[in-house]
Amino acid sequence: MVNWCLLPDHVVEVIFSYLEVHDLRNCSLVCKIWYRFLNDQNNDVWRLHCVRRLAEEALKSDLLASVPSYKAKLRAFYHAWNPNDCSRNIYVKPNGFTLHRNPVAQSTDGARGKMGFREGRHAWEVVWEGPLGTVAVIGIATKEAAVQCPGYVALLGSDEHSWGWNLVDNHLLHNGDSQGNYPLLNNAPKYQVGERIRVILDCDDNTLAFEKNYEFLGVAFRGLPDKQLYPSVSAVYGNTEVSMVYLGPPLDG
Repeated sequence: MVNWCLLPDHVVEVIFSYLEVHDLRNCSLVCKIWYRFLNDQNNDVWRLHCVRRLAEEALKSDLLASVPSYKAKLRAFYHAWNPNDCSRNIYVKPNGFTLHRNPVAQSTDGARGKMGFREGRHAWEVVWEGPLGTVAVIGIATKEAAVQCPGYVALLGSDEHSWGWNLVDNHLLHNGDSQGNYPLLNNAPKYQVGERIRVILDCDDNTLAFEKNYEFLGVAFRGLPDKQLYPSVSAVYGNTEVSMVYLGPPLDG
């Protein structure tokens, strides 16, 4: 029988790299030595998992600059846009983090993330990397919210199942109605293509808030339901692209 305590670190890391992520979570509870290995977010366990699952393009790009460790990059991948939960006019690019809307006339198209949240605090970044068009909405939705509808409309925020911020006119949207201007600033600047928007969902406080350029813009929605809520977006402009990177619990201050 092999004594794990005598194995070199690099050998243990390679062995762990062949286990599935949910198995690694269980392994971290076995003993202090295994916990130490798996708590190191930049060792070969997580690096090799990233190499196998993430596209080389994503690993080398600036897109994942906000998640510097290999373990955080892998977690972001498992929370990225869901290629099986989006409009038929949208596809997720090979990098795994960026969606592309095809140039289809008279259609509004949306997408949800792979993972939804019902408890805890979560943050993710959204980068709109193409023209906004007449409507460009980011926010959250339940599984009941539609991901496609005819015409050019604010799909996200059009019903009771979704909440959104239209970056074009700075309006908050829910249940088909405008919930007022956002942020509450005089002459609030419009979104510029390529800026990073940080979305902050607090399931314990039932609130949704946003940051732009590391400036907290205030709480946008309160009284969110006790349901699984997913990062979401809706777009109308042909060939526009939107990236989303999950960050984990937000850092206060």
